[in-house]
Amino acid sequence: MTSASKTADHDTESTPPEFSIDALARATGSTVRNIRAYQDRGLLPPPERRGRKGIYNDAHLSRLRIINRLLERGYTLANIGELIESWERGNDIGSLLGLETAVASPWTDEVPDYVTMPELLKKFGGQFSRTALKKAIELDVIRPEGMRYRVPSPRMLHAGAELVAVGIPLEEMLDVVAYLRRNVEQAADEMVRLVAMHVFDRYGEGQLPPKEHMPELADIVWRFRPLVEMAVLPEVARAMGQAADRHLGDRLALLMEHLHDAR
Repeated sequence: MTSASKTADHDTESTPPEFSIDALARATGSTVRNIRAYQDRGLLPPPERRGRKGIYNDAHLSRLRIINRLLERGYTLANIGELIESWERGNDIGSLLGLETAVASPWTDEVPDYVTMPELLKKFGGQFSRTALKKAIELDVIRPEGMRYRVPSPRMLHAGAELVAVGIPLEEMLDVVAYLRRNVEQAADEMVRLVAMHVFDRYGEGQLPPKEHMPELADIVWRFRPLVEMAVLPEVARAMGQAADRHLGDRLALLMEHLHDAR
């Protein structure tokens, strides 16, 4: 769950992530047209110019995610412009954007990819049925975009293809993904709610923390990310160990009995 942005901010030996305007649009589910419109309105800083190319960084990524969230909450572009102007007038923009980056940066270093239907069929050995396609779209494992599909997590798609290759039915696997997602989302919501309630709300519900406290809050969020990974992975390993013992242990014992009887 270590994000590319966290790596850029906290690991001086790493190269900060950079994006073309097309890559930035893909990473945020936005469009090139919208990004240019936000720049024209002053909502998004201009990219670094390198010759004829515009280079964006994770500060642009996090700002764009915040803009998208505000739009989802019903803010207009004019409202968002007023908020940004207000932050800048109060000289809080630097500390606030640091907190914005910590909260809004991706929690994964994966970069979305695209596949066509022929590529999808080839990857899954022709076993991508219409029912499986519908389930995969509902779960946002793939997302239709024109004549191709956006893949938010190429790793998940690759893992699914490998499991199908060893004989696991794709539709049944997607049912497990749906079940897993419901439980993971509930656990994630409860975990983040604790941080919101006991860290952010100590200033008063709905109140902005003082400017001088924002760097500390940003640091707490960055520290929270690897802590979640350290807590979650052992639980996954424990659960997988129990499941393997429960479902595969009996079969292993049966194989050993057959081998003994054969001798």
